[in-house]
Amino acid sequence: MAKKDQTTDAAREKDREKWMARFQVRLAMQQGVDRAVVLQAVKDVTAHCADTGEHPRTAFGDPDACAVQAAARLVPADRAARERRHGAVVDVLGSVLKRAGDVAGL
Repeated sequence: MAKKDQTTDAAREKDREKWMARFQVRLAMQQGVDRAVVLQAVKDVTAHCADTGEHPRTAFGDPDACAVQAAARLVPADRAARERRHGAVVDVLGSVLKRAGDVAGL
C-alpha cells in the first residue's frame, strides 16, 4: 500500500511541476511581463497551494488561462500598452524589410 501511495505522490508532483512550467512559459509570453512578474505569480500560486494543499490545476484551472489572468493582474496597464505598441512597430518594420528584400531580390 505504501508503494502505491509513493507512486501516486510522484505522479501528482510531476503533474504539478508540468503545470507550473507551462504556467511560467505562458506567463512570460504575455505583454509587459518581466522576471519580477513571473516570480511574483509563481510565489502567489506556490503559497496558495502550500496553504491549502490544493493542486494548482484544482485551485487555478488551466495554466494558460491562469497566466493571462496573472499578467492582467500584475502588469501595470501602461506597461502592457507600451509593449503592445512596441510589438506592433516591430511587426511593421519586419514586414517592410521583408517587402524591401523581395523587391531587391534578396
